Amino acid sequence: MTRWNDRAAWNLVMAAAVSAVVAIASPAAAAEPSTTTVQASPSAATIGQPVSLTAMVACTGDPSGGLGMTFFDSGDVLDTVPVTAAGAASYTAHLSTVGTHTITAAYNGNDNCSASNSETTVVMAAAPAPPSPPNGLCLLACDSLINFNVGDIHNEVNIYPHG
Repeated sequence: MTRWNDRAAWNLVMAAAVSAVVAIASPAAAAEPSTTTVQASPSAATIGQPVSLTAMVACTGDPSGGLGMTFFDSGDVLDTVPVTAAGAASYTAHLSTVGTHTITAAYNGNDNCSASNSETTVVMAAAPAPPSPPNGLCLLACDSLINFNVGDIHNEVNIYPHG
């Protein structure tokens, strides 16, 4: 229980720090407004399957530099990555809990572009259980995964008398 409280406290501190940095790093009058969009691919996955998060920043200025793009899973910081001059930022998430995840891409702004953010959802399902073998031992040919067709085998053994 203490671990969860420590993690929750750490996430709260990180979220507050990122919010403060975004507020401080966003230049007042010089920055142009920006908009951020985020997409997840796939938007529905199973545990263990990676999810590609792609965010795009639209701004009349160059959105690169600054503090980049921070990806969140609900209140948990996933990572902060750079933003290209074209406004692209990407991250591959490995979400480990079943359910709906609210993914936020928060562009932290720079001297040219103000901060902005966007949300999407990813639905994670449990990985399917592997099929159980039939009664008894199964080595290679379970449930017709491998079919053997031997056909007609005819062996002749010639026995020569010893003379």
